[in-house]
Amino acid sequence: MSSRRDPYLNEATSLVVKVGSRVLSDAEGRLDHQQVANLSRQIAQIYDRGLPVILVSSGAVAAGMGKLGLVQRPTDVSHLQAVAAVGQAHLIQAYEQCFHRHGRHAAQVLLTADDLDDRPRYLNVRNTLLTLLSMGVVPVINENDTVAVDELIATFGDNDRLAAMVAGLLKRPLLVILSDVAGLYDRHPDDPQATVIETVEQIDSKTMELATPHRSSVSKGGMASKLRAARLAVRSGSPAIIAGGRTPDVLLRIVAGEPLGTFFVPQARGLPPRKRWIGFTAQVAGTIVVDDGAAAALRRAGPSLLAIGIREVRGSFHKGDVVAVCDSSGCECARGLTNYSSDELAKIRGLRSPEIAQVLGHCPYEEVIHRDNMVLSD
Repeated sequence: MSSRRDPYLNEATSLVVKVGSRVLSDAEGRLDHQQVANLSRQIAQIYDRGLPVILVSSGAVAAGMGKLGLVQRPTDVSHLQAVAAVGQAHLIQAYEQCFHRHGRHAAQVLLTADDLDDRPRYLNVRNTLLTLLSMGVVPVINENDTVAVDELIATFGDNDRLAAMVAGLLKRPLLVILSDVAGLYDRHPDDPQATVIETVEQIDSKTMELATPHRSSVSKGGMASKLRAARLAVRSGSPAIIAGGRTPDVLLRIVAGEPLGTFFVPQARGLPPRKRWIGFTAQVAGTIVVDDGAAAALRRAGPSLLAIGIREVRGSFHKGDVVAVCDSSGCECARGLTNYSSDELAKIRGLRSPEIAQVLGHCPYEEVIHRDNMVLSD
């Protein structure tokens, strides 16, 4: 009997697996080598069946804590970085040993937000990952906690967002986020009546309300960050699944079509890779505030943004930067590549296109953001 997820599983040409610290750690906060072995075995078997796999793995700090005999996660940045440095070496060594038993190799790929923010570096990351997959290697991706101070404290979201960004680099990927819970529950997981929601057609405000804050000494993410990552993936046109990371053979069973966890249905019209980068990966350099008419037009039809609709410019940015477009209440309408710098926009805001040349001495673009370089927000 076919399920809602079968067509999407059959169309997937690659698998991105995100595994969190809680899934990889034992009760003492040390790296669980048996769990690493179980996941590696499943990934190798899936790879052998013709579906390339990228692994986005947390656990560097947790692995370092176990290696150094720490019982509590450090709170200051320098100690966190040091523990992550020790743990990352331990973590990738464990993966390499396990994959080698199954005829595969692990490739360590450490990323920061800047690596995906810059368009050329973003493409370099993509090319590297595709080459590794063509060689039959398993890329093991993690945030570079040893140098990225901001990401170590207020991170991508325990690698959840990073995994969704990585999925956005690929064609027809399936994103699987392995959690310490079996999926998204219809109420608090501690409630005896709670059940896992099998399928989510749309991630809206009601869906987000189901996320329960989760505290852990080794994990930085929670269900909210996983839902945000799933939303990013489905808006890009990729299906996503949140499932229990300690469910026996969870990855093999998911790929086989067993309805484990919660399946998130992708939007029918996924975004092309360039727009995925604009809308979900590149960091916003500034904000353009538009009037109510321009905001309504953007939400209704997504036309190009003209200077006449702009009321305020916030931040300092240059031509070609990604900026957020917000309404007067601060709600984001869209993101896009600006054709003008913040200084130029401050001079031409509210003007009609023919008036731009009178102020700037030239009018290289009629549009401040062309619709081809714009992604509408939820």
